[in-house]
Amino acid sequence: MLELTFLGTGSMVPTSKRNHSGIFLTYRDEGILFDCGEGIQRQLRIAKISPTKITKIIISHWHGDHVLGIPGLIQSLGSNNYNKTLEVYGPKGTKKFMEKILCAFICEDKINLMVKEVTKKKFIDTKYFYIEAKKLNHSTETLGYSFIEKDRLKINKSYIAKFGLNNNPILKNLQNGKDIKWKNKTIKVKDATKIKKGKKVTILMDTGICKSCYELAKDSDLLISEATYDKTFKEKAKKYKHLTSEQAAEIAKKSNVKKLILTHFSQRYKTTNQLKIQAKKIFSKVNCAKDFMKISL
Repeated sequence: MLELTFLGTGSMVPTSKRNHSGIFLTYRDEGILFDCGEGIQRQLRIAKISPTKITKIIISHWHGDHVLGIPGLIQSLGSNNYNKTLEVYGPKGTKKFMEKILCAFICEDKINLMVKEVTKKKFIDTKYFYIEAKKLNHSTETLGYSFIEKDRLKINKSYIAKFGLNNNPILKNLQNGKDIKWKNKTIKVKDATKIKKGKKVTILMDTGICKSCYELAKDSDLLISEATYDKTFKEKAKKYKHLTSEQAAEIAKKSNVKKLILTHFSQRYKTTNQLKIQAKKIFSKVNCAKDFMKISL
């Protein structure tokens, strides 16, 4: 199961109800933190998520509200005997910024780090999923990301039942795309399995409207998009290269998205009702994120 926890849904200035940016995605044995704003450790504790479950940190850009939680998190991982190699990915400049941020304080309990700058579209590719990136339109080097679960073979139970094979370990071969022999009969993958389409989650942080927004969002089961402003601040959004809730909804509508969740709200909003109402006029399946909200796909 793929699950997302919103650890921070505010923008540059946190509020009493909204922390700096952070989205934690869990899938199989992976714990992927998209952005790591200030206060993320406390948010993890409130959400009852152990920091040691984090396997990767993927940074959209190096503005402070998206990265200032990194040094504290690394220090805590060290003190908690983190025994994995923490993978850190981000746009051009990430290696330089990581070197500087780690020199800014004394950390006696070191952890293993692997820092990589994203230079190609598909930059993570595993057995079960891959992650793609595209450059967005912001005031600094910024990337949007799509987490894409690979299609997999699912056993056709009604067909397999004819052979008395339910729950037999040999079925794993079918799921791996291999025909099997059973009681002198060949059971073919094409007959005994169905393709289960993988899920796609796209995250667009800090960006103005651009072609990459649509390309990344295309056919997503879930689009998580920044919506810093409502439509009355459209010119302000354009100036600072952010999105309004209407623009996020337009991206979802034109990109064949199934569900849209808005986040990264300006501190001026005591409630996000107006942003949701404006977006809903364009794209009906929309909701506004709150800190600690969970989504399962």
